[in-house]
Amino acid sequence: MDSLNRRMGSLSAIPMGVLLMLAFLAPLGVVAGFSIMPPNVFDLAHVPDFSAYVQVIEQGYWTSLAWSLGLAAASTLLLFIICWPLAFGMAKVFNRFTVVLLLAVVITLFVSENIRLFGWVLTLMKGGLIDGYLNAWFGLELSGALYNGPVIVLGLVYVYLPFMLFPLAQGIAMVPDDARQAAMDLGASRWRVFLEIDLPLASPGILVGSLISFVLAAGALAESKLLGGQEVIVIADDIESAFSYGQNWPLGSALAMVLILIVAALAIFGLSRIDLDRIMGRAG
Repeated sequence: MDSLNRRMGSLSAIPMGVLLMLAFLAPLGVVAGFSIMPPNVFDLAHVPDFSAYVQVIEQGYWTSLAWSLGLAAASTLLLFIICWPLAFGMAKVFNRFTVVLLLAVVITLFVSENIRLFGWVLTLMKGGLIDGYLNAWFGLELSGALYNGPVIVLGLVYVYLPFMLFPLAQGIAMVPDDARQAAMDLGASRWRVFLEIDLPLASPGILVGSLISFVLAAGALAESKLLGGQEVIVIADDIESAFSYGQNWPLGSALAMVLILIVAALAIFGLSRIDLDRIMGRAG
C-alpha cells in the first residue's frame, strides 16, 4: 500500500515538476548561459567565455554583494525580534483577534511595494511629514534620515514583515502548551522556557521565515533605490545597471548567478536543518 501511495504521489507530482522546470529552471539556465558569453555577444551558440566572472572579481562588485547580504541579514534579525511577540500572540494568546491582525497584515500586501516605500520617502525626506511637524512644534529639522543603510533596513523590515510573521506563527503553534507548562511547574524561568522549549520546538517556522525573508531581502532593489539613493549600492543595482544602461548581459548574468549561488547555498543549508515531515504532520 505504501509503495502504491508513493507511486501515485510521484505521478501526481509530474505536472507540478514540469511547471517548475519551465518556470524556474529554464530561465535560470538561460541566465547561466548568458553569463559565459563573450562581451557584446547576444547569442548562446558560442565557445564558453568566463571573462564576466573575472570582471566580477576584479572590479570590486564584492562590495555591493556584501551590502546586499549584510542588509538582508540585519533585516532578517530585526524581523525575527519584531515578529516573535506578534507571532506568539497570534498562535497562543489573541484567539479571535488573530483574524483581525491577520487581515491587517495581509491588506498591506494589496498596495504596491513601491507606493508604500514612496510613503516612507515622503515621511522621512527633508521637508516631509516628520520634518514638518518637528519644525512646526519644536523648531527642529530632520536631516540625514534618508539615503543610508539603516533606512534601507527599515524598508526591508516594513515590506517583508508578513513573510517572517506567518511562518513564525505556524512554528510557534507547533510548540505544545503542555511542554511549556511542565517546564514552568518545574521551576524554569520564562527566559529558560524561551531558550530551551520555544526556540527549539519552533525552529522549523523560524528557519522557513528567516530563509524567505533573507532571500527576498538579498535580491531587493526598490528599497535601495528609493530609500538608499546612490549612497548605498547593492548587488541588485549593479545587475540592473549591467543589463540596462551598460547593455553588458554577460556581466549582469554573472552577477545574478553569483548572488543566486550564494543564496541557494544558504537556503539549502537551512532547509537541510528543517524537519519537513514534522511540518507536514507526517509520522516518522
